[in-house]
This record gives sequence, C-alpha cells and structure tokens, in this order.
Amino acid sequence: MLAGIRDILIITTPQDQGSFVTLLGDGAHLGLNIQYAQQEQPGGVAEAFIVGKDFIGSDPVTLILGDNIFYGQGLSGLLEGAIQDNRGATIFGYRVKDPERYGVVAFDEDMHVLSLEEKPEKPQSHYAVTGLYIYDNDVVDIAHTLQPSARGELEITSINQAYLEQKKLSLQIFHRGFAWLDTGTFESLLHASSFIESIEQRQGLQIGCIEEIAWRKGWISNDQLEGQAAKQSKNAYGAYLMDLLKG
Repeated sequence: MLAGIRDILIITTPQDQGSFVTLLGDGAHLGLNIQYAQQEQPGGVAEAFIVGKDFIGSDPVTLILGDNIFYGQGLSGLLEGAIQDNRGATIFGYRVKDPERYGVVAFDEDMHVLSLEEKPEKPQSHYAVTGLYIYDNDVVDIAHTLQPSARGELEITSINQAYLEQKKLSLQIFHRGFAWLDTGTFESLLHASSFIESIEQRQGLQIGCIEEIAWRKGWISNDQLEGQAAKQSKNAYGAYLMDLLKG
C-alpha cells in the first residue's frame, strides 16, 4: 500500500484463508481490490507466480513474504521509485551479521549484482536478500520453467538467478535507519513485537495501520475512515483512527 499498490492477491494455505477473508474482505473499505488464492501444499515461494498467474495477467508484480516486516523513513518513496524504475527484476539487500543463514547477494561498487547464494558456508558478502521482490511480467513464464530443488520446492533464488543471467537483475540496499524483521520463528516474532511496541509507545503512532495509509493516500474519505473507527470504537485502535480525523 505504501508503494501505491491497490490490487493485492493474498496466497494462503486452505485452512488459513478464511481468517484473512474475515479480517480484510475484498478490500473495498480500504479502496483496494483484494483477492485470494490457495497454495495446497508447500511448493516454494516461486510457486506464487503459478498460483497467481490469472490475477497477474499481463502486469508487472511485486511479491512480499507474509512474515517480513519493513520499517524506515522514506520507505514509501524508495519502493515507489524501485517499481517505476524496474526493468526486469529488483531485489533488496540488508546487511546482517550472520549471512550464512540467508540467501546472500554479492555486488560491486556500482551496485551490479555479481552472485546469489542460498545459505552459503562462506558468504561473499554480509548482505541478505530480503523477502521483497519486484518483477516484470516475464516472471510468470520463468516460474513455469523451474524444476523443484533438492527440497522439492520452486525456489525464488532460481528466478532471481534467471534474471541475473539475463543481466536484468537490479539491487536496492536498505541502509542504516531501515529495519527488516523476519518473523518466521516465535523468537523473531517476539523481537519484532518489542521493536514495534517501543516505537508506537514513544511516538503514539500506529505502524502498518492500513486504514491510515488508505486515508492518507486519498483512497478512502473522512466519512469512510470514521466508519472504520466506529466499528472499533471500544478499543484503542478505533480511538487512534478517530484521532486522525481530529488532526
């Protein structure tokens, strides 16, 4: 949403889809078009472009993993610029102290990608590839050509490698001041919760408030925001939405 994206496909397991539909519906109350698809079995991140083929159509596409959180000043502008400038595929790197735990990208001083490695024993850099990717429409065809890896999944690294071989892979770096939080474990989810709580308590602002984003983007009106606030009038979140209207 911060990048101006309004057409969203949420891919879930069959058992989890109902919860997302209950929470978000079709997105009309946010000025969005939200649709849903199911990944029947864990087939790898790259399978998203096969599952979502009809939704994507002939458009470019941005993929974000559901357990990734991004935060930082200027994030919206960075993403909007990356989408506008993309000429193939764009990935995002983030410096980590333990790169051997991640997919790693190595690059030269001109930001040209030199290599991609998946959890290497001897990483070529300290920069992990985050769970945020921007692709042109060729990604759908590329996904259909992939063969399952040793663990039986279609790997997103294989797609990025295909773009690298075509010299169509660009890299953006999240520098100091940005936070990339991977909440795929109980411990990392706790760390992310503590981080967000600290900022919200200090600033009094909600992080990732989808109603606020939609309102500030002009996708919903004051009356629509007030209507969303009224639905949650007995909790702090609803009070926060109402306070936005008061300036």
